[in-house]
This record gives sequence, C-alpha cells and structure tokens, in this order.
Amino acid sequence: MSTDLFDIAARRAELSPHHPAMTDLVSGDSVTYAELDQRAGQAAGLLQAKGVKAGDRVALLCRNRIEFFEILLACARLSAIMVPLNWRMPATELAGLMEDCAPALLLYGREDESAAAELSRAGLPTIELDAPDGYSAQREAAPVLRGRQRWPAEDTWYLLYTSGTTGLPKAVIQTFGMTLANYVNISQGMGLRGDDVTASFLPLFHAGGINLLALPFIIGGGHTLIMPSFEPDLLVSLLRDNRLTVLFGVPAIYQALSLHPEFDSLDLSRIRSWACGGAPLPDVLVTTFAQRGARVCNGMGMTETGPTVFLMDPDNVERKIGSVGKPQILSRVRLVSNGRDVAQGETGELWFAGPGITPGYWNRPDATSEAFAEPGWLRSGDLGATDEDGYYYIVGRLKEMFISGGENVYPAEVENVLASHPAILEAAVIGVADQRWGEVGRAYLLARPEAQIPGEEELVAFCRERLAAYKVPKGFVEVKDFPRTAAGKIQKHLLT
Repeated sequence: MSTDLFDIAARRAELSPHHPAMTDLVSGDSVTYAELDQRAGQAAGLLQAKGVKAGDRVALLCRNRIEFFEILLACARLSAIMVPLNWRMPATELAGLMEDCAPALLLYGREDESAAAELSRAGLPTIELDAPDGYSAQREAAPVLRGRQRWPAEDTWYLLYTSGTTGLPKAVIQTFGMTLANYVNISQGMGLRGDDVTASFLPLFHAGGINLLALPFIIGGGHTLIMPSFEPDLLVSLLRDNRLTVLFGVPAIYQALSLHPEFDSLDLSRIRSWACGGAPLPDVLVTTFAQRGARVCNGMGMTETGPTVFLMDPDNVERKIGSVGKPQILSRVRLVSNGRDVAQGETGELWFAGPGITPGYWNRPDATSEAFAEPGWLRSGDLGATDEDGYYYIVGRLKEMFISGGENVYPAEVENVLASHPAILEAAVIGVADQRWGEVGRAYLLARPEAQIPGEEELVAFCRERLAAYKVPKGFVEVKDFPRTAAGKIQKHLLT
C-alpha cells in the first residue's frame, strides 16, 4: 500500500470547493478550498518565474497568515522545499540557518523587513508579502501551475529548524509521508471532522503550528481561523462566541486562558475536542479545565515525529492524570534502557518508529546517525514508563535527569509538585554540582499573578510532604519569566 499524497489543495477543491478553508482574523482575508487551490497554483507559477525549480529551497519569514500555506502548497507543486524561518530569532542567528539551507528565494512580511534586508545576500531574490507590488500582485499576474498527481511519500516537502533547547538548531526533514501519517494520527485521536472549526495561533515555523491543526484541516476539509500570533483576548472571544469546535494548544496557552479575567464565565463544554502538547501539561491545569467541562487530552511528539505520537483519550483524562495516553495508530514505541526493552512500570528512553518519523537532518549525516539507535528507530531523548493499562507517562528528559546521593532525580516530577503550590505558576528544576551529594536540585519559580513566592523553609516543607527527601531541591530562585522555545518549552540550558 502506497503512503503517497496527492495534491491536497487540488483534491480538496474537488471535494468541497465552496467550503471555507482559512480565514485571517486580523486582515479579514478568507478563502474557500477552490480559492486556496487557485492561489497555490498562482504562487507556484510565480515561484517558477523567479527561477525556483525542483529541490530548491524557498525561505519564508513571516507571521501566521494564509499566504504561508499558499506558498507551502506551491512548493509541493514544484517539488521545491520550503524553509519557514523563526521570526523570533535575530538576523545574526537566522544568517546561520540561511547559510545552512542556501535558499533560492526569500519571501518576508512587513514586520520582518529589516531582518530580511540583512539576510538578502547579493543576488538572492526577495519578495515582500505586503508591498503593493509585492507577492499578491505578482501572484495574481502569474500563470496557474496545476498540481502534480503524485507526491512521493519519501520526498522532502519542508524543513523545520529545531527550537534549540540544547544548542545549535538542526533542520529536521519533513516529508509528504510524514504529513499523511500525522493527519491520520491526530485526526483519529481528536475525532476531527470536515465541519470542524479551529484556531491557528502557534508559530508556523514550528511543527505544532503547521501540523496541529492547519495541514490536517486542509486534508480533512475543516475551517482554520488564523491569528498572526497568540492573542489571549482574541481566543477568548472565539470561545465566548462559540466559533470553535476543536482546539490544540501548548501548556502556556492553557495557562494564559486559565488566568484570563473572563475564564470563569466561559462555557468550555462547547468545544468537542481539546488537546495539548509541546511540553508537559501540569496536573493542576488538567484539573482546572476538567472541572469546567473541558477534558484537555495531553499528548507528546517531536519535530522529528511529524509530530503526533501520543494522545490521551478524553474518557481517561482525569483517571490517568499526567499521562500522554497511548501511541496513535501509525506510531510504534519502545522503552529502552541499557540496550533492552524495559518491563511495565520501569523507566526507559522512548524510541519511535513508523511512517511519521523523519528520515533525518538536512546536511547533518552525523546527527542523523546519532539520532537513530537502530534502523528505523528514532531515539527521543525522553524518559517514560507505562502503567498496567498501557498508558504512557513522560518522566523527563534523559539529559535533564541528575543523580543525587546515588538516586535518579527526574525534574519533571519535582516541577509538577511545585506547580501545584497555590503561589507558583510554573517551575523549572535543574541539577547542579554539590560536594556532598554529587548533584542536587535547584528550582526556578515563576509566581502566579498577585501572589508571592514563599520562603525556602515553607517550600522545602511543601516538597517533603509530597516527595522523597533526595528529590527536594536544595535551592530556590524566583524569576520574572523563563526563556522559552516557540512551543513554550523552558530553555533550561539558559538557566544559571
């Protein structure tokens, strides 16, 4: 059985031409699937006129907008490779990514004009998306390039640079086959339908922004409401007006919603399916939303897995609190320690296999070789365990685990306990050197609004009631905010 895709814009235009595909909530721009197909064809004609050919990279630096998907679909028609750039990075950092992927063309939004000017090396063609004579005008004048009938599963569609929680970003190859596998995994996990409406606010240079849920919606025929970036008031207004049927967010989004002044008055039960990923969802947030009729299904995946691997089922959200659920239908998972698969209840590193797994990293055969422990099996770097019912729990990152007095300490467990304190909004724990114990924990704490972080004595007592003594941090540091990736993960390597 082939896992190839066909031109999804063209096929969706045949199936539901007049159904709304995407709406930009700020500009008001809206397209049906027939119009999205037409625009993708015109964009492909424009890129071709600019000299883009099969295998060329096309860099895009912009906020969330409909044109992003037009260009992504246009690249597929040309067998070109799209490279979304992280607009949060300074131009000096982006220059390294540009050198790595060597694009044939750079497209950019008005907000990133100065960065684009620094990045446009001599001879590199550029197109501004917002100029009167820029992308839209040139696209409308370009010939329509019709879709290819077959998108080979193994072909590279776009590159996503990792967020860099541990160092220099690497470009993760994303294929057509990965896109189809993710669609199957997330759509059956969340029960997505063609009449669904969702909001897209995660940045589109990130796997969550593209694939949770925008691309699956294009394949399945849903309606995506696009925000340039996350705006709490705008999302709350969509919830208040019952405009959404499903929602995917990262923990920081759910945290922001829970702190919004209108949160207590929202009818959250109107959303049929809630999901979360990108970072661990604290138990306290799961409970907060569940008490309001919103069973937020925690999940887990990686840029390298397309991303969907795990997703909790709504019926067990509260019974299995803290779990990321079970592997979805096109995912295979192993828990491995010291070269062997561990037993139920034991901790091991998560290894992944299946059609959603990346073939590797762009220009990095060394990193690709290191990432795959065995042929077809990707090492995640995450530690997990299963319970008696086969539900998975993420214990922490392999590189974040530290040993205190001969005992393994997993920061995620300690962070979850600290986040349950009524004064603490979020916690991050790292291991630091200690003469007596080898390593001990140091906790960085972010206070809730209008709250004050208690003293060390109270914090130690709070932890000792809930944790073994060797897991209790030996130091506590209050912070005003955390350095984060686009997915909301705390960049612990920047904590000192």
